[in-house]
Amino acid sequence: MSFVRLHNVVKRYGDKLSVDHLSLTIKQGEVFGLLGPNGAGKSTTIKMISGLLQSDQGDIEIDGLSIRKNVLEVKSRIGVVPQEIAVYENLSAKENLTFFGKLYGLRGKELAARVDEALEFVGLSDRRSDKPGTFSGGMKRRLNIACAVVHGPKLIIMDEPTVGIDPQSRNHILESVQVLNQRGATVIYTSHYMEEVEAISTRIGVIDHGRLIANGSLKDLMAQISQEEKLLIETEGLSAAAVEEIERHAAVKRVSREEGKLEIYLNHSQAYLQDILFILSKNDVRIESLKSVEPDLETLFLMLTGRKLRD
Repeated sequence: MSFVRLHNVVKRYGDKLSVDHLSLTIKQGEVFGLLGPNGAGKSTTIKMISGLLQSDQGDIEIDGLSIRKNVLEVKSRIGVVPQEIAVYENLSAKENLTFFGKLYGLRGKELAARVDEALEFVGLSDRRSDKPGTFSGGMKRRLNIACAVVHGPKLIIMDEPTVGIDPQSRNHILESVQVLNQRGATVIYTSHYMEEVEAISTRIGVIDHGRLIANGSLKDLMAQISQEEKLLIETEGLSAAAVEEIERHAAVKRVSREEGKLEIYLNHSQAYLQDILFILSKNDVRIESLKSVEPDLETLFLMLTGRKLRD
């Protein structure tokens, strides 16, 4: 059963087409990982789904309701965890949750119970009376999540929720996403960390230039590059001439260079490894390390967009 449906959605900023006739369906109970390089239209899409921005064309339905016609009712069913921390520094953790709970119509005993539940859920019960200014970055991120889920939304949109935090807090947040999903919430999750999306998503979509260019389970997407391999080579004395000659090799699909490090994407690396080693050797490039890596989501993303996610 579809819970989120975008049909032929268009958004322009002046002459720039940010979202280009985008159609997408997200099923109820999914954790949908949404990926896209900078400027791809991902953030604009998230804002339109959450009701913060209206599309120029097309429609978005949440739980069967058109967001154009029922924006307030739709918003009451959504919890948004923005990339920028959106809590009040002059209010305690409990006061922040109480404030956001009231915005969603919670009152009295129900409000108090939901606030206590949200604090416990994010592991901040013992800091309920403290203000966010005394919190670490990871604790602020967790409070941000609590504010988004205090009203028990059916759809939770998490936009880069782990930016700039320590590994322990990151793991806590990823575990929280899985628990929310197990409790019945549909989750849209965006991140610049491929490993997060791989770990928690039931399905993944890739947006580029405002269009959906890939959509499926991790297994389905990886099947597209099952014949591709990646060589990681660390070198000394790497020259532009050597890189250009490798790029011209018939078996090489793409080459990514960062200082003395090479990432070479090709079919059947063992068959052509000698050729690559010969090119490096004749260009007086010394190899410090070499390893073959199984294709991953980063490989697929680069293949589809020609860019790395963190570029």
